[in-house]
Amino acid sequence: MKFFPPAPHTKQLPLERIDPEYKRLRLQVFLGIFLGYAGYYLVRKNFSLVMPDLIALGYSKGELGLALSGVSIAYGLSKFLMGNVSDRSNARTFLTAGLLLSAFTMIFMGLVPIATSSILIMFVLLFVNGWFQGMGWPPSGRVMVHWFSTKERGTKMSIWNVAHNVGGGLIGPVAIAAIAIFGDWESKLYFPGMVALIFAFIAYLFIRDTPQSCGLPPIEKYKNDYPNNYSEEHEKELSARQIFFDYVFNNRILWYIAFANAFVYLVRYGILDWAPVYLEEAKGFSVKETGWAYFAYEYAGIPGTLLCGWISDKVFKGRRAPAIVIYMILVLLAVVVYWKNPPGNIVIDNIALIVIGFLIYGPVMLIGVQALDLVPKKAAGTAAGLTGLFGYMGGALFANIAMGYVVDLWGWDGGFVVLILACLLSIFFTLLTWKREKIHLASQQTEPDLKS
Repeated sequence: MKFFPPAPHTKQLPLERIDPEYKRLRLQVFLGIFLGYAGYYLVRKNFSLVMPDLIALGYSKGELGLALSGVSIAYGLSKFLMGNVSDRSNARTFLTAGLLLSAFTMIFMGLVPIATSSILIMFVLLFVNGWFQGMGWPPSGRVMVHWFSTKERGTKMSIWNVAHNVGGGLIGPVAIAAIAIFGDWESKLYFPGMVALIFAFIAYLFIRDTPQSCGLPPIEKYKNDYPNNYSEEHEKELSARQIFFDYVFNNRILWYIAFANAFVYLVRYGILDWAPVYLEEAKGFSVKETGWAYFAYEYAGIPGTLLCGWISDKVFKGRRAPAIVIYMILVLLAVVVYWKNPPGNIVIDNIALIVIGFLIYGPVMLIGVQALDLVPKKAAGTAAGLTGLFGYMGGALFANIAMGYVVDLWGWDGGFVVLILACLLSIFFTLLTWKREKIHLASQQTEPDLKS
C-alpha cells in the first residue's frame, strides 16, 4: 500500500552544483520537518487543557482518561503501521496530509457541540486524531536518515526533537489567546487547529523526499560517512515483509528500547496530561498559571534535549544508554519534589515541572535515535514506529486510562507511586541495552567526514 509513492530519482546535477544545493536543501528540509512536527503538537495535546472544563460539566477523571486514551491507542498503532507505509511513501505529502487531517479533526471537535457531548464520541474523535498524528514522526525520520549521515544524526536529531517542545509549549499561550479572542472553552480545541493549518502549508513548501529526487547523490556518498556493511542495495526501497521480518522483529536491542520507551512515555504523559488537573486541584493554580506552567514544562525541554544529544555524541562517543540512565535518575528525583511540595509553593512546583521537562525529552529523543541507528534507512520509520507503539500503547495509554482511575481510587499519591515505578523500570530496560549497544558501535566503521 502506497498512499503517496516516493519521489522518483532524477538525473544527477553537475558536480559543481552538488555541494551548494545539498547545503541549501538540507537546511530547507530540516526546517520543513521541524515546523511541520511542531504543528502536529499544537493539535495533539490541547484536549488536556479542556479537561478541567469538562470536569466542571460533570465528567470524572477516569472517564476523561478513557476518552484521552483514544489518542494513545490510535497513535501507537498508527506510528507503527503508518510508519511502514511512510517508509515507502513521499515524506513531503505524507507528513503534510497527516497534519491537515489532524487539524481539521480538532477544529470539528471544537466547533460542533455534539463532539464533546459524550465520552464515546470524544473517544472516537480523539482516536481519529491520534491516527492522523501517527503520520508525523515516521516521515520526519525518513527525511532525517536520507539527508543526514550517521555521525551527525545524534546532534541533528536532538535539534529536531526540540520541535516537540516548540509545538507543545505553544499550546498554553495559544489556548490563553483563544480564550481572550473567542471567550469560550471550546476555542482551546479549534483555534490551535487553525494555527496548525499554517504550519502544514509551510511544511509542504519546504520538505523534499530524498536527495536523489532532487538530483543529488546519497548522503553517505556526499558526507563519506558509510555505516557498517553499507552497499548500493540500501538505496532500494524495501517491501513491507523485508522491513518487518529482516530488520525489525528479530532485533533484540530494538525490543529492549521499546520497553524502556513505554515507561519513559508513562512518566512523560503522566506528568504532562494530568498537569492542568493536578495543579488546579492539588496545588491551587489558576487557569492562567496552569497554562504558563504547561508552557514552561515544554520549553525547558529544549536546552535539556540539546544537552542530552551533546552528552551522547561527545561524552559517551555515540552511546545512548548512559545518557538515558543519567537523565531518568534525575527525572525520578524531580518527580518526588513535584509530588511532595506542599500546596501554595507555586515557585517550587514550577521549578520541579521545569526540571522534569528539561530532562524527560532527552531520553525520548535518544530512544528514537537508537531505533534509527539500528536499521537500514529504508526501514527507519518502522523501527521508530515499534518504539512508538510501545510508548503510546503501553506508557501513554496507561497514563491516560489507568492514571485517571488510580487517582480516583487512591488520590494523587497513588498516581505518583505509579510514576516513580515507571522511572525505575525505564532505567532497568535501558541498562539491558548497555553492553549490546557498546558492541554494536564498536562494529561501525570510522570513515573521516569530508563535508561540513
